Amino acid sequence: MQRIRFVPTRINRRGFLAGTAMGAGLVAAGGLLFPRPGIAQSGRPVITHGVQSGDISAGRRAGQRAVIWSRADRPSRLHVEWSTTESFAETHRVQGPAALPETDLTAKLDLDDLPAGQHIFYRVQFQDLGDVNVMSEPVIGSFRTAPGEKRDINFVWTGDTCGQGWGINLDWGGMKGYATMLANDPAFMIHSGDNIYADGPIQEEVTLADGTLWRNVVTEEKSKVAETLDDFRGNYKYNLTDTNVLAFNAAVPVFSQWDDHETVNNWYPNEVLLDDRYTERSVALLSARSNRAFQEFMPTRQFAMDPERIHRTIHYGPSLDVFFLDMRRFRGNNSPNAQQAAGGDAAFLGDDQIAWLKTALLNSRATWKVIAADMPIGIIVRDGETDFENSSNGDGPVLGREHDIAEVLRFIHHNGIKNTVWLTADVHYTAAHYYDPNKAQFQDFSPFWEFVSGPIHAGSFGPGDMDNTFGPQVMYSKDPAGEANLPPSAGLQFFGHVHIDGATEVMTVTLKDIADQDLWSIDLQPEV
Repeated sequence: MQRIRFVPTRINRRGFLAGTAMGAGLVAAGGLLFPRPGIAQSGRPVITHGVQSGDISAGRRAGQRAVIWSRADRPSRLHVEWSTTESFAETHRVQGPAALPETDLTAKLDLDDLPAGQHIFYRVQFQDLGDVNVMSEPVIGSFRTAPGEKRDINFVWTGDTCGQGWGINLDWGGMKGYATMLANDPAFMIHSGDNIYADGPIQEEVTLADGTLWRNVVTEEKSKVAETLDDFRGNYKYNLTDTNVLAFNAAVPVFSQWDDHETVNNWYPNEVLLDDRYTERSVALLSARSNRAFQEFMPTRQFAMDPERIHRTIHYGPSLDVFFLDMRRFRGNNSPNAQQAAGGDAAFLGDDQIAWLKTALLNSRATWKVIAADMPIGIIVRDGETDFENSSNGDGPVLGREHDIAEVLRFIHHNGIKNTVWLTADVHYTAAHYYDPNKAQFQDFSPFWEFVSGPIHAGSFGPGDMDNTFGPQVMYSKDPAGEANLPPSAGLQFFGHVHIDGATEVMTVTLKDIADQDLWSIDLQPEV
């Protein structure tokens, strides 16, 4: 790999936002970033929406891997330089793919052979394909690779961004939850789904209960439901105009999965919409466009044989593996969810994904095995009067989609797989659930914890009703006590923080709010 020596430049996390804006040829205006006219007129490419890193994991060889993402304003080629020092005194330069109109000028590069347990500093440039002698100004980011030995690990998780009509309010400071998470200095963030609300148009003003106004920034794509590929892309670009999000993305890797609102509320693959807001009624087509935009705009690693794939494993050192589920793509139709057997409309995870998860869990050598789910297990999530959205369908034995959950839990129990923890979002409040087989209708599983957190910038709801099939015990909940769609300014915005001690491997899970208050915490001792 080519090594190039540069004049040292001091960089720190607090300087990322300013460095990102200036390096991208952007100027901050009331919390938004716009192309700087001087840069645009110079004929140089402009980085339009910052930089992101993601899917930090064990590499194909001995080193680590990381995905680097960015977007240009014209057809250009991505170039990435990375270093283990802030000064960039010695760098590794890697040429990436072309950013073309076919991918809305986005590009991702999968870096490999990175050193383990290192803080990596990188800078992104785009080379103009119309004039290969012209390069954009650089934009700087950083991330930490997974440790090669047992060390302290800190990360956060949340979900639900820009939902229920609550967009970027410059008067309120934009999406401040991302600044709060950044202040916790996490090694990475798990986004548990609803990265966008493609079905949730945003109005310029919303009158709050106290008579004051919530004022949203509105773009053309966010003023209506998303139907075209460009509509879905525009939803991601909207989020990437928030300075809190840009600063977070430049400093913290994002490990993302999807849920329903990336496409449309409560969707399933065979659905035909009865919503008059839509001219395109086929959810199969809408979800294909949605997935394409997700893969283009999120820093996820793509699979050559299945470029739409969401489920995957992140190996984050000897103490932690994270298994990302896809509870959308393989499900049957939403229904009363009372089928006596698995499969058909009772499908939730699907046979292929269940087989992958079983193999991945068996092969894991990590102490902690986090299962990142885009929907909770024990909270009932309804779809209309008679149908259900997730696996839960009310108290009683295993029925419908619960068969897939029971199959996974049974497999974990019978194969002695220890230290599984489920993390999720979706329901717009935060909670801690302990699943106890002694209090369950289905008892062929080992006890485990599920932690729920979110939204990070959306309406607050809850609490939800619980389903006793797998014996969930609500150990903590913070929610709006039955009120619906409270604005972010009400303060009920949540994320979770996880600390794994490098010496003892005790996992401390803390539920937190947008004010960075510790709401509830527990220390989980690893089983040997």
